[in-house]
Parts: sequence; C-alpha cells; structure tokens
Amino acid sequence: MQTTELKQIRRMVMVFILLLVLSGLTAFPLMTEMKFMMSHLDAFPVFFHPWIIRVYESVMSTPGVILYGTDWLAFAHIIISLFFVGVYRDPVRNKFTVDIGIVACFVVFPLAFICGPIRGIPFYHQLIDCSFGALGMIPLFYVKRKIHSLEEKRILQTV
Repeated sequence: MQTTELKQIRRMVMVFILLLVLSGLTAFPLMTEMKFMMSHLDAFPVFFHPWIIRVYESVMSTPGVILYGTDWLAFAHIIISLFFVGVYRDPVRNKFTVDIGIVACFVVFPLAFICGPIRGIPFYHQLIDCSFGALGMIPLFYVKRKIHSLEEKRILQTV
C-alpha cells in the first residue's frame, strides 16, 4: 500500500519529468517557433519586438550544423528527466537526485547572469531564463520535504 507521501512525491515527480521533457522538446523546432513568433509579433509586448526580430534573423542565418547543438540541448533535457525516474521508483534511496536537481536549478542564475551579458542577451530575457530555475526549485523542494517525511515514518515503523 502506498503512503500519502509516496503518492504525492510520485505525482510531483511526474509533473517535473513532464515539464523537463517539454522544455527540452521546444529546442528541436527553433526555426518553426521563430517563424511562428514573427507571424504573431503583435501578440508580444512592443519592447520584445527588437529581440524577437534579432533572434529570428540569427536563427534563420545559422547553419543547420550549428543548430544541431540545440538538438543536443533537447536530448540532454530528456536524458536528465530520466534520472528522476529513480526518484519516482524509490524516493528515499534516490533523494540525492532531488538535491542535484535543486543545485542545477540554482546554478541557472549565475549562468544566466554571467553568460547572458557576454552573449548580448537582454536582462529581461536573462530573468526569463532564471524563472526556469526558480520554478523548477518549487516542485523539487516540495518533493524533498515529502521524502523527509516519508523517511521519518519509515524510521518510526522500524522502532
């Protein structure tokens, strides 16, 4: 019989896995996404327009061999999500994966704020990138807390 904590952990881990895979999958169709954004430019705030146009022109002029790197980015997201299957199966035994995930979410911030200016990324876009790390921490801290509760219950049962 599954405990309430185990069910809650598994539900949240599945959400995290799904969102990680979906965020990775968006890296595959860059050209299609940029064409869509350009054809719907008026749907975005005016201050975004120059950035969208710049990214569109950059992506469209980038050789496929370089865009292949974003395919590997997508692949990496999918592979990283597979590590959380261990947390789904046995959260206590694989709790280190949650800790690594929290660290990964945290280091999005220095990456965005160091590499962003070097690459000419606007500050507001760096904040958007940071939001992925910040939002990723929420389910991971929740899972971490639930794993701790599950561990305590297991300890009490053995006493």
